Amino acid sequence: GEHLRICPQGYTCCTSEMEENFANKSRSEFEAMMKETGRSVQMTLTAQHRSFDSYFQDLLNKSEKALYEAFPSMYGELYTQNMKVFKDLYSELRRYYRGSNINLEEALNEFWTRLLERLFKLMNPQYHITDEYLDCMVKHAEQHKPFGEVPRDLKVKATRAFIAARSYAQGFLVGSDVVKKVSQVPLSHECTRAIMKLMYCPHCRGMSSVKPCNNYCLNVVKGCLANQADLNTEWKYLMDSLVVVADRINGPYNVDTVIGTIHMRIAEAISNLQENKDSITAKVFQGCGNPKISTKGSSSEDKKRRVKVALEAKSSLQALEMLVSDAKGNLTALKTYWITLPSSLCSKKVMSSSAADDKCWNGMTKGSYLPEVMGDGLANQINNPEVEVDITKPDMTIRQQIMQLKIMTNRLGNANIG
Repeated sequence: GEHLRICPQGYTCCTSEMEENFANKSRSEFEAMMKETGRSVQMTLTAQHRSFDSYFQDLLNKSEKALYEAFPSMYGELYTQNMKVFKDLYSELRRYYRGSNINLEEALNEFWTRLLERLFKLMNPQYHITDEYLDCMVKHAEQHKPFGEVPRDLKVKATRAFIAARSYAQGFLVGSDVVKKVSQVPLSHECTRAIMKLMYCPHCRGMSSVKPCNNYCLNVVKGCLANQADLNTEWKYLMDSLVVVADRINGPYNVDTVIGTIHMRIAEAISNLQENKDSITAKVFQGCGNPKISTKGSSSEDKKRRVKVALEAKSSLQALEMLVSDAKGNLTALKTYWITLPSSLCSKKVMSSSAADDKCWNGMTKGSYLPEVMGDGLANQINNPEVEVDITKPDMTIRQQIMQLKIMTNRLGNANIG
């Protein structure tokens, strides 16, 4: 076997060409194992994203639908002439949740301003109200809180709930994307040789039924996946942050009670305005002067529409609790993914034999494996007996992914504090 480049020399069943074929085979098999293990993590994370996303979108849709169904009979023209204001609010909320660069507080302020302008005009049809007059009215009315405390209260609660929901949903996608990109990082030349020696050199020695020693397998895989193990710290932070935000979503920033009742809060605000209509109008006239009387005469709006329609929010709190506890279970299980990867690959995929076995393949022959197992990560590979690892050259793709994890964890941290 003097012609062998990778396997130990000595009597052999392999030609140079077979050795090369085995090297290519071991590389593609190992890369496939990495992708397959990564895929199951990706699937877990994307499934969590999908179930939360559809739950959240459903909450918004139900609230919007409830508004469209109840408001026409409650408010008549007040609603029908201002439908677009309500539609725009919900579409802005959706865009924000999906990640558009929208300032949520401004979008909510804009909604209340537009609503106030429209309603003020409709409540005072006998006057000719110009745009300049409306600008003055908005400035004056704001200090009198025409909608009561609803706008302020909703702004605080909705902003927190939306920020939490949006970063929570994004967190799963970022995690899944990191696994996908890292699973595609190609093996180094030294690693290919080491994997070949681990998996196929026993065949060249006529020992195809002898399994690799477990500690030998661990050293090879830890050397090959040294950069991947460096994701561990930031990955754990991301999983932990998602768990914390999950508790917020089901706790103080409860998305079910906030998002599911937006239509009820709007109805409450409109009734506040209707009840204080006279005093607010008087205060506006005092601050902005009396507007001109309109020639069109009064409209039919004043048929005091005070129909009380019972608006209800169908709670899906139980669904939310189940979603959150399911997510937390999965996130906790995935926390140590990167550092348990070598042992799970060795036990499940390479099928190494147990550590105490002295009849296993140790890289040279059938016997026991003596070297100690290396630690995790790049810095610990300096004396790896099986794979030559240049610890001064970290893999750039993996460094970029560590950065992505940091950015996402930071976002979740901000969402956590509201």
